[in-house]
Amino acid sequence: MSGYGKADMAIGFIHQLYALEKQIADHTPTERYLIRQEKAIPILEKIRECLDKTLHTTLPKGLLGKALGYLDKNWDKLAVYTEDGRLNIDNNPAENAIRPFVVGRKNWLFSATVPGAKASANLYGLIETAKANHLEPYLYLRHVFEELPSAQTVDQIERLLPWNVKLQDVV
Repeated sequence: MSGYGKADMAIGFIHQLYALEKQIADHTPTERYLIRQEKAIPILEKIRECLDKTLHTTLPKGLLGKALGYLDKNWDKLAVYTEDGRLNIDNNPAENAIRPFVVGRKNWLFSATVPGAKASANLYGLIETAKANHLEPYLYLRHVFEELPSAQTVDQIERLLPWNVKLQDVV
């Protein structure tokens, strides 16, 4: 096929790996592990084979050479997700979790006082903890702000913590 180069081939293999991950997303970690052993590892072996053939015939200071060198240097990190069904193929979930903080970083420069900065940190922490406990943040905060004024005891306040609130409680 004309116009189909090494980069296109690599992207095709990567697409296959991500398509496989999409197919097995709802499987148990054990099932994901077994399927990855059967289907992902052969794709990774093809990528490795192409890398080994191309790495030493590509100029190391060119864009492709730098990319291939990086891939070679980090190969073990790329393939480690196949060793445990609990691992993700990439770190996108972690990056998505910290994105609000990265975006908000410039805004926080304008926190005029230490108490204001602490209040912001507490609110962001509460929102992220709500997300981690599978609560929709807006509905959770609305529930907390409605119930907190009438909370009189430590037990009543603790019942408002994200890990103690059930989704049906905030709907």
